[in-house]
Amino acid sequence: MAEHDASFLGKIGSTWRQSTPWWPAPAAAPPNAPHIVFIVLDDVGFSDIGCYGSEIATPHMDALAAGGLRYTNFHVTAMCSPTRACLLTGRNAHAAGMGIISEWAGGYPGYRGKLSRAAATIPEVLAAHTYASYAVGKWHLMNTDEYGAAGPHDGWPLGRGFSRWYGFHGALADQWNPELFQDNRAIEHHKTHNYHLSTDLVDHAIGDMRDHLTSAPQRPFFQYLAFGACHWPHHVPREYIDRYRGKYSQGWDAIRAQRFVRQQALGIVPPRTQLAPRNPGVLAWDQLDPDVRQVNERLQETYAAFMEHTDAQIGRLVGFLRDAGQLDNTLIVLISDNGASPEGGATGAINARRNLVYEKETTAQALARVEKIGGDKAFNHYATGWAQVSNTPLKWYKRGNHGGGIRAPLIMHWPRGIPTGGQIRSQFHHVIDIAPTLYQLLGVTAPTQHQGVQQLPIHGVSMAYTFKHADAPTSKNTQIFEMLGDRAIWHDGWKAVVRHPKGQDFDNDRWELYHLAADFSECNDLAAQHPDTVGRLQQLWTSQAQHHHVLPLDDRETERLADRPKAAARMRYELSPGMSRIDRHASPDITDCSYRIDAQFTQDAAAPAQGVILSYGSWFGGIVLYVKDGKLHFEYLYSDCLRHTLSAELPSTAGLVQVSLQFENTGKHQGVARLLLGNKLLASVDVPRTWTVNVLTCGMHCGREGPAPVSDSYEAPFAFTGGDLRVVFELSSPDQASAQRAFKAALKEQ
Repeated sequence: MAEHDASFLGKIGSTWRQSTPWWPAPAAAPPNAPHIVFIVLDDVGFSDIGCYGSEIATPHMDALAAGGLRYTNFHVTAMCSPTRACLLTGRNAHAAGMGIISEWAGGYPGYRGKLSRAAATIPEVLAAHTYASYAVGKWHLMNTDEYGAAGPHDGWPLGRGFSRWYGFHGALADQWNPELFQDNRAIEHHKTHNYHLSTDLVDHAIGDMRDHLTSAPQRPFFQYLAFGACHWPHHVPREYIDRYRGKYSQGWDAIRAQRFVRQQALGIVPPRTQLAPRNPGVLAWDQLDPDVRQVNERLQETYAAFMEHTDAQIGRLVGFLRDAGQLDNTLIVLISDNGASPEGGATGAINARRNLVYEKETTAQALARVEKIGGDKAFNHYATGWAQVSNTPLKWYKRGNHGGGIRAPLIMHWPRGIPTGGQIRSQFHHVIDIAPTLYQLLGVTAPTQHQGVQQLPIHGVSMAYTFKHADAPTSKNTQIFEMLGDRAIWHDGWKAVVRHPKGQDFDNDRWELYHLAADFSECNDLAAQHPDTVGRLQQLWTSQAQHHHVLPLDDRETERLADRPKAAARMRYELSPGMSRIDRHASPDITDCSYRIDAQFTQDAAAPAQGVILSYGSWFGGIVLYVKDGKLHFEYLYSDCLRHTLSAELPSTAGLVQVSLQFENTGKHQGVARLLLGNKLLASVDVPRTWTVNVLTCGMHCGREGPAPVSDSYEAPFAFTGGDLRVVFELSSPDQASAQRAFKAALKEQ
């Protein structure tokens, strides 16, 4: 006898004539549930949007503010991954396992580099209430060793509640030639006329919403749109840059002062607010060399253009909702993930990745390439002076817990639910408060268990009370902050904060104290006048830190990159044509390491092989092994200004060909490359300067080139035409002396 299904409420007879069918009632959405759209900007400072005081044209974001609410006392974390973890879970970042960006994950609960299963995401919670959820753009919420084709995929967007995802994993997305993923698969970017990543992302977001409204109009959706904009590289179509020509010739001091005046007029800052002094390291504009000023004008023109271009894409998305008749019933939440970035340094750079990591760019180099700024052959970022302009009127930047790092714009727009459009709200709130706001609006209770895992409590508090009550006191009492050893805590209007000098004893750090209600820009340190308050807040910070897994404190930055790979070191990669791209974060770490590339293939005498055997990197830096015109070629692209090449004749006879590239590390950031046919040495070249892997902007391809080719000797994809290509990429053991002996022994066998 069949086991009885207790959930079935119909009747089962011997035939359909004696039976009564029954279908469970479909789940119902919460009454009057709105669609929800999150728009997350990247590295956009507090003052960069027009309605927050900027001179940059952002009419579409301004229109959202005019029809909704602007928040001026809203806070995030000081870097991107932690903010996104807070936003999507309603928990403090460390408690959710994301106390730092995912690339710098450590072996501690607060620094897992992957969202905890004890912190269910908004799409996971809303799925039980008929919401369908779609993600587009930056994820940056999982370990780099899970980026591969085999996953595991439980930390990818589809593993955390989204039905679709189109976007990229880490930061620094090249807007012209991005490394993209769709759902759980790496996909290749094929250049089209006028392609730009921001446009592409909005196209897919509109596609998600259109498909949803077509197939399930009775159900609400949650659309998560996380731009790469306006994180560097600042890439934008030339016509947008041209609109800003000459608009920044006054320099950053004048522009910041003008923004401050507008902020006062708009009510963005309280009347008694002071304009913070220039941050240490930022020179007065008039003190800069004229050539530095010229480069920096162009860098800021390009950033402003990037902002306006992003605004135009937001306008397209809002326009779709309006045309579909859905705008009034859509809650749009627009934020930036942290303050403006200081990573361009004091003078900015045309290739900021190289400038930041291993070789300072000279003014002469920048000036010679100034016309490339914003285009596909530049990786540009503005100077710290412009970053402080973006953060007007605040001090410091992204990565720090002063206002410039953590105070961010927040716009909420929902015509049916926010009847007081165009107003400003000044209650203190944090990004962890967004999720509980949604849950209260929907009448949804976050589960205490999800998929068998006991859940963390929601750490945030709802902001819904602010919709109708402009002057209501904040419902929040305390908020902890930590980033790279910088610490802060806000409690009942007071803020204690530490700017920690990297490498120094944490116990020697000096705490500052500000009363934010009277000191918006943190200009008046009251620590000396109120030592008891400082001590009380220090104790509260420690208690909160212990509770939320903030400890141990760690002030290392890129040094952390080595920790995770060491824990799961892989020395050998077997590659073949047709394989998915290996993401740059999951590719072999060849920093100061010896390695070899062994390749074999067959060819026809009438049609000798040609094409890319293996490519790693892009035209900003990388290595490539390829065959062209009967020769085997190797190129080591140190930068767009320095390239090392090897070439050697290959046999044109039919049959099996075996070739190798051997790279011997001969010292810190230097080595020698050798081409071999079988065991025969064909050619060698010294490489006196090598890059570190985290400088690369693209990953690894086998049997073809990526969209931004390492070599300018061919056009991508330059697919390999030989047969049965097999490639082994093998790193040396940590024992460099042993590795060098092996290389020399191989040469003696010739």
